[in-house]
Amino acid sequence: MSNELSYNKNKKRALLVIAKRPHPGQTKTRLTPSLSAGQASQLYECFLRDTLDLARAVRDVTRFILYTPTCESAYFAKLAPDFALLAQTGGNLGERLDNAIVHCLNNGFRQVVIMNSDGPTLPAAHVAQAFTLLNKSEAVFGPSEDGGYYLVGLTRPQPRLLREVQMSTPAVLQDTLTLAREEGVPVSLLPRWYDVDTISDLERLALELRKQSSGIAQHTRTFLSCLEEWQIV
Repeated sequence: MSNELSYNKNKKRALLVIAKRPHPGQTKTRLTPSLSAGQASQLYECFLRDTLDLARAVRDVTRFILYTPTCESAYFAKLAPDFALLAQTGGNLGERLDNAIVHCLNNGFRQVVIMNSDGPTLPAAHVAQAFTLLNKSEAVFGPSEDGGYYLVGLTRPQPRLLREVQMSTPAVLQDTLTLAREEGVPVSLLPRWYDVDTISDLERLALELRKQSSGIAQHTRTFLSCLEEWQIV
């Protein structure tokens, strides 16, 4: 637990990767039954490892894992000892995002960006661009193709934008932008990207990796090569 407060407060930009401890039957369940529960869990751990590598490529930030459940700090400390740890708190995703952002802002950070761990090929340049956009906007979002967002960044608390939106619907981003207009919050948008939630998303990811250099998403690439051998994707 000691590294939960060991982050470098001299850096004013916080980058949080939201993560869940991989467990069969609890992570990437929409990939089953095409994948077994164990395979889906292992694949998510590969996504997470690749996302952490992506976060490491973003310069001049303090990196956190925003993790759940709270009893799993030892797992995440071992997984990424170079990241600070921050437990998720709140009854739903919007509350958890808001609580984490407020925590970081109250601890001296001026820009706080939270990204998901569902897109292992997301370009690090998109994440770095989020911090650049926060120099002129109070909020930044990375639109997902499913209508949500893969990244949110803020320079001050915006509880309505996070707590008053019903998550996991095709209208998440649109509803959030409507609230931002009501609140008079200047917003910038990143390029769109996709989350890997379904087997069709996974097939798309496998095709993408075949076309890209071997240095991208190495953990996911290795696991998918096994699935291809087994003729799963």
